[in-house]
Amino acid sequence: MNDTPSGVPGGYAPHLHEHPVPSRPVRAVGSAAARNTMRVADEFFYLAHDDQTGRPRLFESATAHGLAAALLVELYQEGRVTFEGRHVRVIDVVPPQDWLRHLVLDRLVAEPRHTATRTWLAFLGTSAYEQVATRMWQLGLLRPEQVGRWWRHRTVYVPTDMNTAAWSWARLSFQVRNYQRLNAFDVALAGLAVHTQLDSVLLDGAPLAARAFLGQQVEQAHPPLRDLLADLGAVVGGAVLSHRTS
Repeated sequence: MNDTPSGVPGGYAPHLHEHPVPSRPVRAVGSAAARNTMRVADEFFYLAHDDQTGRPRLFESATAHGLAAALLVELYQEGRVTFEGRHVRVIDVVPPQDWLRHLVLDRLVAEPRHTATRTWLAFLGTSAYEQVATRMWQLGLLRPEQVGRWWRHRTVYVPTDMNTAAWSWARLSFQVRNYQRLNAFDVALAGLAVHTQLDSVLLDGAPLAARAFLGQQVEQAHPPLRDLLADLGAVVGGAVLSHRTS
């Protein structure tokens, strides 16, 4: 693709039309049911950050690509998209109720010429962190905090409930260390962890057999999901190599 925009990591993203996105959607109180609904991108956000401080466990590019993949997984689980080889294909254009899934689907529909999964991981990765954090903030799952000195302020999103934030990590770690079969949701979440190289932290101190079991569980994911995860692993692997040699 020769129309890659400047400033997009990885060199994969096409010249995609920007859609208007509110910089800070109005926070909704939300029902308890809405707050307790499991969303893959939210769960991965928790995995990729410390459950007390909100500090990242991964370097920025791996987190961004992981969240981009997680948003695509959400659309896949809703039956809106599928993955074939190295391409993403829209199969249902009905807008999801969730505003962020709606936004991502709109972008996919608006650019039918661009189907390479790596392209979309790179493009969505430029905004996935802020968008997922905003959605979680809306639901009261995160709160933004300013850290650093006054001339180098940055925003860190801190979990509002440490137990909620730690649950994804604790659940996956316990199940894998005890060789318990993962359900479809956790297979997807575990796949994101493995292919962003977060599994080494998740299973720190675990025997090699537990790591092998995790790999087996991820390999049993449905073929479309495995295709997405393979592209995620390739993109993150390339970013890791670039990060280490820069």
